[in-house]
Amino acid sequence: MKAINLIILLLLVCPFTPWAQGNGEKKKQKHAIYKAKKQKYSAYLFAYFTGNKISEEAIRFALSYDGYHYKALNNNNPVISSGAISSTGGVRDPHIIRGEDGKTFYMVATDMVSANGWSSNRAMVLLKSTDLINWTSNVVNIQKQFPGNEELLRVWAPQTIYDPHAGKYMIYWSMKHGKDPDKIYYAYANKDFTALETIPKQLFFSPTNGACIDGDIISKGGKYYLFFKTEGEGAGIKIAVSNQLTEGYVLQDRYVQQTKDPVEGSGVFKLNNGDDYILMYDVYTKGKYQFTKSSDLQNFAVIDEEMTMDFHPRHGTVMPITAKEAELLQEKWGKIDFSAQTAKSVNK
Repeated sequence: MKAINLIILLLLVCPFTPWAQGNGEKKKQKHAIYKAKKQKYSAYLFAYFTGNKISEEAIRFALSYDGYHYKALNNNNPVISSGAISSTGGVRDPHIIRGEDGKTFYMVATDMVSANGWSSNRAMVLLKSTDLINWTSNVVNIQKQFPGNEELLRVWAPQTIYDPHAGKYMIYWSMKHGKDPDKIYYAYANKDFTALETIPKQLFFSPTNGACIDGDIISKGGKYYLFFKTEGEGAGIKIAVSNQLTEGYVLQDRYVQQTKDPVEGSGVFKLNNGDDYILMYDVYTKGKYQFTKSSDLQNFAVIDEEMTMDFHPRHGTVMPITAKEAELLQEKWGKIDFSAQTAKSVNK
């Protein structure tokens, strides 16, 4: 009888001890993520580069408090040395996101000097920070790391998004091999965000088999919207939509840019207040950016007259930040006077 009572007691106690500990840990993790998502974002950080000269192929930052009026930090000078983080001496197309923990930042960029030619680079740069000021970096050379890329000509415009199903950060970018068109691929970063831990796979399969570059993914309403640039005849920005992050993208066969001039480097971000999104892109032959607004990611209206910048960006991205983060960036790179009317319309 005593033995039976002892067994019953063990059954009641033992299963609950590790479960309670594990469950408590899971609750802490979920709470941390929930808390991160509930942070009050009241500013925006714009990461960009400025041109094709070696001095311009470097990461720069700008701030805005409303998503419409931007001013450069550090007098529009680089905030990170390209020579210190890249294998070529230049970086382009910076993309930045906030991690799921709310306090870690991930940035990726093209490792490239355009003066060496548009088919001269094989690598990207992965960067990580907890304060937006001090960054660790690693070069990922696709051709060296992954066999079968002997004919690889270029690795362009990497971006990062968190995959909730895999629990990992997915990096996606375009690559061109030999005479094949540019295609968008993806792979997962390792836990430390220092390398890719999976073999690159093709993310989007164009029904036209045309070249696709400058992919930019944003989620809305349970769907993933992949904005990208088509090359060749009728070049411009199109959208492919899927219910899954890594497959099933269906092309919406229409262009969404609101100009007849050549464009590239689309970037989409949601405004901190309200349900509107801004789609921006590089009108690279005119030396300007165009900004459009949408509430449904289908219909876009030009808002250039509402936008001001005191710099001329090339392909970049915008990320929401807190007032404290904006303050710390200015403590490092210099205070910005947003009351001064020094910024010009993006059309000027």
